Amino acid sequence: MEVLPYGDRALLVEVGDTGAVVAYVDALRTLDLACVADLVPAARTVLVVAHATGDVPGLRQALADLAPEAAEHHASEEEDVIEIPVHYDGPDLADVARLTGLSEQDVVAAHTGTEWRVAFGGFAPGFGYLVTDHQKLHVPRRDSARTAVPAGAVGLAGEYTGVYPRESPGGWQLIGTTDAPMWDLHRDPPALLRPGARVRFTDVGGGA
Repeated sequence: MEVLPYGDRALLVEVGDTGAVVAYVDALRTLDLACVADLVPAARTVLVVAHATGDVPGLRQALADLAPEAAEHHASEEEDVIEIPVHYDGPDLADVARLTGLSEQDVVAAHTGTEWRVAFGGFAPGFGYLVTDHQKLHVPRRDSARTAVPAGAVGLAGEYTGVYPRESPGGWQLIGTTDAPMWDLHRDPPALLRPGARVRFTDVGGGA
């Protein structure tokens, strides 16, 4: 882990992988440091923004003392698990089965049978990068990206799963679709999937 200065009132924490990011943010939220104004997780970094420049030295020491490898998941058991209904009818489901050595039914069972965590957001408003300890569903991106992936498409790429919030180009392996809106300006907050959220996917038919 390395803690780097980032402007006059923020620090950038570099950790080993996305799992460490999730654990580190969990632990930071548990500490509930009064000097922290915002946390912005990414794939292998956490940006920690202080309320004031004068808070940075103390914050740096607190971050240095917090070892991400020792931080267990601190997601509250009281926190609701977001359920996302999925029709497992994606055009790449058979390819994912081939790449993982699973049957299509087993791909669906693996995707629905584990709890996912939203590690960070990006790419488009409402898009969350979800991770789990399940290792069976790690697959590469497609060799060539599609020019248009529909809103609600559920995909896999590397260690992540995610749901496209709107139509856009994309190269993830598509295994299903959902009608759940990922981004709704009439909702507070608009994003359904925010960093740290616990998520389960449920099979509502239409696939293997």
